[in-house]
Amino acid sequence: MTYVLDTNTISFFIRGEGNVDIHFKKEIIESGNPYAIPYIVAYEIKRWLLDKPTKTLLSFAIQFDILFENIIDKAEMPGVVWEKAVEIYILLKQKGQLIGDADILIAAFCIVNGYTLVTDNINDFNRIAGLNIVNWKN
Repeated sequence: MTYVLDTNTISFFIRGEGNVDIHFKKEIIESGNPYAIPYIVAYEIKRWLLDKPTKTLLSFAIQFDILFENIIDKAEMPGVVWEKAVEIYILLKQKGQLIGDADILIAAFCIVNGYTLVTDNINDFNRIAGLNIVNWKN
């Protein structure tokens, strides 16, 4: 099973919040499951870390760079992912349940590749059919 780390999961991991570090150790390090971080998640994390640089946030940015460098799949998004994202967008819009574009792209990436999304944003991502979700915060 390949896990895709969502932005909030990485921020919890970096800040040591919840049980993300315990799950990461068990599911990734000990079990050897691969993980992916889509570039759009890397963008969101780096934007957050570097927006108002402090020594602490710059230290977190270095930790994130190490986490990002060590992944197997730096998760680019080929055309099929963008097409799936359009499909998801249209379905959510028709239901009046739109979520952010970044989240739609992350979900499309997971669905197309058969990956499991690790997120605390269950309410939004549960709107998307066919998306496997787990929450490591608790």
